[in-house]
Amino acid sequence: MLEPYLGAPGPRSITPETLDHISIYIDILQRWNARINLTAIRNEEDIVTRHFGESFFAARHLFPDRVEAGASGVLAAPSPASISRVADVGSGAGFPGIPIKLWAPPVSLTLIESNHKKATFLSEIVRTLTLTDVNIKDVRAESLARAQFDLVTLRAVERFESILPVAASLVLPGGRLALLIGQAQLPQAQSVLPAVEWSAAVPIPASEARVMAVGTIF
Repeated sequence: MLEPYLGAPGPRSITPETLDHISIYIDILQRWNARINLTAIRNEEDIVTRHFGESFFAARHLFPDRVEAGASGVLAAPSPASISRVADVGSGAGFPGIPIKLWAPPVSLTLIESNHKKATFLSEIVRTLTLTDVNIKDVRAESLARAQFDLVTLRAVERFESILPVAASLVLPGGRLALLIGQAQLPQAQSVLPAVEWSAAVPIPASEARVMAVGTIF
């Protein structure tokens, strides 16, 4: 189900361990979703395609040269310069932040989620999957110091136009802001952030209206 989002099989395919992590993630998500509204998508296949598929699609475009495991199965140690500081604003159920971490383990990931119950869910996912270098911020993004991250992601958030400048303010000069949005939201993003240098939006597979837009902050 993930093939359309990952492209042709090869070095950029996800590993069996990642598939196991996805299965565990979905089990926890479904259990929590019965108590709090993490996602309106309840069907497991739809969760795989619409949440994980879109997130991995973003990950492979944002980190095309991820560190690969060698013959021993151990990830090569990245150089300090290659370690990206990534923030996922309004992380909710953890998309796309946690799949990005699964795709590119060396990144330093911060999940920003002001809803305490959702932040607690994120903590359980991170703990259960034994992910390292993941920081969960149970605060509003507006309260964080500016210019901290090489990459900030934004997907399915409320108050889209008002949160955009906040997300952009967290990006270091020369860093990137990645939006997973509807095509109709592109003009809004470009209008709210006119100084951002936007690359051409990339259509998300199996969707008529969803795109990924990446802008560079100067």
